Amino acid sequence: MKDFFSKISLGKKKEEQQNKQDQLKDNIEDKELYKAKYMERKDSIEYKEIEEKNSSTLFRKLKNGLSKTRKGITEKVDRIIGQYQKIDEDLYEEIEEVLITSDIGMDTTIEIIDTMREKAHQEKIKDPQELKRLLKEIILSILKDENQEKIIETPSIYLLIGVNGVGKTTTIGKLAAQFKSQGKSVLLAAGDTFRAAAAEQLSIWAERVGVDIIKHQQGSDPAAVIFDAIQAAKARKIDVLICDTAGRLHNKKNLMNELAKINRIIEKEYAQKNRCNLLVLDATTGQNAISQAKLFSEVADINGLVLTKLDGTSKGGVILAIKKQLGIPVSYVGVGEGIDDLQIFDATQFVEALFE
Repeated sequence: MKDFFSKISLGKKKEEQQNKQDQLKDNIEDKELYKAKYMERKDSIEYKEIEEKNSSTLFRKLKNGLSKTRKGITEKVDRIIGQYQKIDEDLYEEIEEVLITSDIGMDTTIEIIDTMREKAHQEKIKDPQELKRLLKEIILSILKDENQEKIIETPSIYLLIGVNGVGKTTTIGKLAAQFKSQGKSVLLAAGDTFRAAAAEQLSIWAERVGVDIIKHQQGSDPAAVIFDAIQAAKARKIDVLICDTAGRLHNKKNLMNELAKINRIIEKEYAQKNRCNLLVLDATTGQNAISQAKLFSEVADINGLVLTKLDGTSKGGVILAIKKQLGIPVSYVGVGEGIDDLQIFDATQFVEALFE
């Protein structure tokens, strides 16, 4: 009788395993079908027309999001230039003052003004209004990064780094929504086990976007969370794995050890996947964002920056200071609270929105 029940139990286990395998197979097939439909739709004329409208909408949002920075930089420069009939040192000094107070930073500002003065001399410019064109060209040359990868091939893993309060969780949620809208499968990893309610907040985003999340209890080893998330991503053939991390910058040694351990896990378990480490910074903090960027660059290999809350500050000039001083490309900018207000950074579009 005991053997009889053992066989029944064993049979149930085999059936459950088979069901799980069938479900996994169905999920993979559904995902491939979704991708095929997405690519078919992408090639259609209707899709391209929608994309053009979306592009126009995104630029309008970017322009609106940069309104405070535009008032703090370009509109002030406009007023100053309008007061001058000729180009002289007083004009350069007034423009310099505007740039410094916009958190572009002393060193970057001096370089911009020197370049502007040199170009004006080379081009024999006499009309003060032409200085605005030069300023636009110089800012674009600083922000443009020809070597920057805009799209990372899948499967990929994103590690988001940054102090608490910069909008890291929100950025993860918005990134997940973007990738899912592109037909990619997404998995989140709640690697910030230090901050209370961090995993819960990320879970809310996961539910909102409609993606799965791997999480442990508060106080757990973050590297263990990342390990489990990687195993789940491999088993489910996930396209994009996005990992949160703790932002304990005040304890640099612990942060270094934690990130080093996570890095070892990724290199061992997910080495063949494309990887991107994004540093999230709050634009409203101005020069403090530069200090954070410098410190995090010492403890992690940063591939790109996410500058959040640009819509809430006139200190958007800090983007120039960070790019000039650290040479880290800007990957995304946050220009609003909406789920689609996190935009892939385009230097040309950014400068156009700033000067239009």
